[in-house]
Amino acid sequence: MSSAASGRFATLFRWLGLTLVVLLALQLLAVLAVNGWGDESFRQLVSTTLITQSPMAFVGMLLMLIGARLDEPVPGRTPLRLFVCIVSGLLALGLLITIPVTISGDRALSDQANQALLAQGGQLAMARSQLENPQVIDQVILQGEQAGQIPADASEAEKQQIAKSFMDRQLQQAEDQLKQAENRRDLAANQRRIGGTGTSLVLVAAFTLLALVAVL
Repeated sequence: MSSAASGRFATLFRWLGLTLVVLLALQLLAVLAVNGWGDESFRQLVSTTLITQSPMAFVGMLLMLIGARLDEPVPGRTPLRLFVCIVSGLLALGLLITIPVTISGDRALSDQANQALLAQGGQLAMARSQLENPQVIDQVILQGEQAGQIPADASEAEKQQIAKSFMDRQLQQAEDQLKQAENRRDLAANQRRIGGTGTSLVLVAAFTLLALVAVL
């Protein structure tokens, strides 16, 4: 590759890389402008923005570093390489700080989900206990007769059987919904742990390595 072509590629890589880094800065600035550090949801939003947008900045600084290597292949601490080192170090530190924030938010969200599911499970158990309550069954029979779901000329035993079958179906649907909610809770928790904490750890290692490579 000629020196002129190498120089053009180096310039292109530097500008593309800088653009990606600026995009991350703008995303963070849009969030930080609210200035609501006292709110847990705000801290979670900052952490999420940093985690999801940092890979873009990593690619950007990698392009900048490649451009610097193409332009000046001899190792040395040029201003551009120092910039990559400093920004990579700052992002590694920021991502390291997001780990306890993410864990705290994950614990809070998990507690809320568990409490909601426990309450739903308690209501379901209470409803299940009403299957043997004569007053409840009579009320269901009355409602079924008014809705035309239970024949008025059916025997008392048949009416009770229809009412109990109807209640069983309703409870089964509620149990299925509860199981689906539990599955969604588990899936969301895994996504937060792997997509949040796990991604943060990987990015911390990646930015630390990039910072070291930039000045070697």
